[in-house]
Amino acid sequence: MDLSKLNQDISNVKPSVLRQFDHDISADPKIVKLTLGEPDFNVPDHIKQAAIKAIDNNESHYPYFWGVQELRDAASSYYHDKFGYNYTSDQIVVSVGATEGLAATFHTLFQPGDAVIIPTPAYPVYKSMSDVNHLQALMIDTRANGCVLTPEQVKQAIDEHPELNIRGVVITDPSNPTGAVYTEEQLHALVPVLRDNEIWVISDEIYGELTYGVKHYTLSKWLPDQTIVINGLSKSHAMTGWRLGFVFGPTGVIDLIAKCHQYQVTAATSIVQYAAIEAMTNGEEDAEAMRVIYEKRCNYLRTALGKLGLDIVKPQGAFYVFVSLPDAWKDDSMAFAKKLAKEQHVGVIPGAPFGDDHAIRISYAANDESIHAAVAGLKAVLEDIGAVPVE
Repeated sequence: MDLSKLNQDISNVKPSVLRQFDHDISADPKIVKLTLGEPDFNVPDHIKQAAIKAIDNNESHYPYFWGVQELRDAASSYYHDKFGYNYTSDQIVVSVGATEGLAATFHTLFQPGDAVIIPTPAYPVYKSMSDVNHLQALMIDTRANGCVLTPEQVKQAIDEHPELNIRGVVITDPSNPTGAVYTEEQLHALVPVLRDNEIWVISDEIYGELTYGVKHYTLSKWLPDQTIVINGLSKSHAMTGWRLGFVFGPTGVIDLIAKCHQYQVTAATSIVQYAAIEAMTNGEEDAEAMRVIYEKRCNYLRTALGKLGLDIVKPQGAFYVFVSLPDAWKDDSMAFAKKLAKEQHVGVIPGAPFGDDHAIRISYAANDESIHAAVAGLKAVLEDIGAVPVE
């Protein structure tokens, strides 16, 4: 069969560089991986027992496509207590992980030709979803602002691109890959320009429970009628493989997102939903023990990388550091990551997919031994290229 006659929207989208690179270096039995956003913790036991109980109770039939009512009730209460969300259960869709929730949201909110502002450095999936939906992705570099989008940048984008119908913006808070966190003032400052220009906000808050010394806020507090919030249990409860997310939105548009979600996946897995009820009702403190350990790792890396003379975006959330490569390195980020993997058996992710080809992302969702080994390997490579400061 002639593959050129298939859907070119899919053919033209590149596979995930993150996962491909991780797969390639995994062939090395000595590799120490600080690559993917995969918590190195296990799912809390009480949630696992709830899943087992759901199996024993034969909760294996089609659930309502919006999600089990008890779970949506619990999610409404849980996130209200955590972050002040004001969504009833009828404004919540249970998705197959945050990614499926994002896909349904992108497909629902925008028409082909619309433009979406994506502040960079950014998780690559937003650009790919824009491409698949025939959207113009307007990539805005935020590194000069501590990796936080400003209202001035939004205004500038609108003024400089009168030919574009800018209909959306993606806010990732805390950020993947930088760990940057918006303050209440920074979010509130965005409200007038977004409201006045009727720009939909896709607020990806999947790392909201993992912040260090700062509080997590949400744009839905000030823009409830034009904000779609994406959240889930993958990071907060170490449930990446369980694929359980939530989409929160105003009445009307959430009904349309639910319809799109239904025709994409029918519904999230029933057994996982019943386990998630346990997470929402008795697991409010599950993330805290992990958060404390992540914060210690974060502080260690900030200090260790600083001693190596490396500049990083100050992480205040998630579990990544985004590291600028030294001036002594004249090649791109992929070449650096390959050199580090080949010579020192340390795996990190090149910065290019995130929008910065002179940086790398290091995940500290790994044990202390791996993190220390990675720093030692990174130091060795820097010494090899003459980029370690003299002590």
